[in-house]
Amino acid sequence: MAKFENLDGKVVWITGASSGIGKTMAAECAAQGAQLILTARRVDELESVRLSLTNPEHHIVVAADLTNENQVRHAYEQVLQRKGRIDWLINNAGLSQRALISETSMQTERAIMEVDYFSQVFLTKTVLPTFLAQKSGRIAFVSSVAGLLGTQYRASYSAAKAAIHMWANSLRAEVAQDGIEVSVIFPGFVKTNVSINALNGEGKAQGYDNEATANGLEADDFAKITIKALQQGQEYIVVGGRKEKLGVVVSRLSPKTLYKMIRKMKVK
Repeated sequence: MAKFENLDGKVVWITGASSGIGKTMAAECAAQGAQLILTARRVDELESVRLSLTNPEHHIVVAADLTNENQVRHAYEQVLQRKGRIDWLINNAGLSQRALISETSMQTERAIMEVDYFSQVFLTKTVLPTFLAQKSGRIAFVSSVAGLLGTQYRASYSAAKAAIHMWANSLRAEVAQDGIEVSVIFPGFVKTNVSINALNGEGKAQGYDNEATANGLEADDFAKITIKALQQGQEYIVVGGRKEKLGVVVSRLSPKTLYKMIRKMKVK
């Protein structure tokens, strides 16, 4: 029988936990008895998430700007001090984009790469010694179907999400013999504020939703599917609607067909 990891009593650290899929994944893990470490920039929002979870007294809030290396180091020290171990790290904090390449400033290109790639790399490298010492644990990265396909209006975002996928693949190969498992999650359209918060070409929040996101998978459903896949030890996890799943399959079988499909797509 395939293994299934029980989360009861496990310590799960989730970044970007103040809203969206980070918040719903925290709720799903807490419902299964995990002890959560909730990280994002805003303490008050994290605190309200903590209080909404099953057994709120078992969870801790550790606020940090993940693009600030000193804050990340300090957060890690707090986690070890208060929990002593980390069983799962879910690198979820991220920033999307809705702008054409010709309209995107270099400052915005770098800002997206900083949040979606470098901050995940640095946190993982910071936490890695704990996993190596334990000889156990799972590190998960939230990439995106956009990181597998590359569509209009999301060039920098797609590039950053593709980059973290490849970095995770290398990490998996390097730490496999140390009992550490690595998973990459590729969400399709999920109903969250991701589009509202997405950066335009000038690096400001778009401020409104997209039809595809508004009609996407419910965030609670996303969390249930994703956490179950992680418990089953899956390493490549695509969670989305039929269109996104079809796109992923076509991207492997016939890239040329995919490129034609994307050119005709109405994505914004």
